[in-house]
Amino acid sequence: MHNTKPSAVVLLSGGIDSTTTLALAQRDGFAVYALTFRYGQRHEQEIEAARRIARAFQVAAHEIVEFDLRRFGGSALTADVAVPKDRTASEMGADIPVTYVPARNTIFLSFALAWAETLGAYDIFIGVNALDYSGYPDCRPEYIAAFQQLADLATRAGVEGRKRLQIHTPLIQLPKKDIIATGLSLGVDYRLTVSCYDPAEGGAACGRCDACLLRLKGFAEAGREDPIRYQGMEKAAR
Repeated sequence: MHNTKPSAVVLLSGGIDSTTTLALAQRDGFAVYALTFRYGQRHEQEIEAARRIARAFQVAAHEIVEFDLRRFGGSALTADVAVPKDRTASEMGADIPVTYVPARNTIFLSFALAWAETLGAYDIFIGVNALDYSGYPDCRPEYIAAFQQLADLATRAGVEGRKRLQIHTPLIQLPKKDIIATGLSLGVDYRLTVSCYDPAEGGAACGRCDACLLRLKGFAEAGREDPIRYQGMEKAAR
């Protein structure tokens, strides 16, 4: 049978936010084309997580695009720079951390825009969040509004006055606990996800980087136990 669902490109990193965003796009009736990047990040585990999630959700297609931002460095995720550990919430919100990858979301959204145009899709989903995040400038509503304006100006559909390509950010104003609750209500299995910036070789999360601390805080506030494994904890994945 011919698929009559509208197509949407969903940025899929393998973490909680992007996975929940994917689930929301499917709930809203889109045929999901998942887009993941191997950009020289510290570990491959998030790529493997994205593959697991794409299979679990039976997406229409899953592309993994490769380029190497290690050539530029400038981030603890793409250079030999230590990942910050054990930071307080106030420290996380004080400045832009060294885990920020310069222009990453701009690069990601540009690829998503290109794929959407070739697919004839008019919707792009990205799981940015302006509340429980580590101070990244490209997660703010102002940034998304600016990229939306770029999409209006830079695409064939925008110039020809056809249907507008829309950037969707369904999680942008949700605290992590509400993101987790939303995902659970949609049947998301968070055992499939990876958030840690500095996991152990065997896959256990460090439990101490900003991403782990925000994740653990979200699960605690949602009244649920995080199902993934952490270093130094007898916490088996369930």
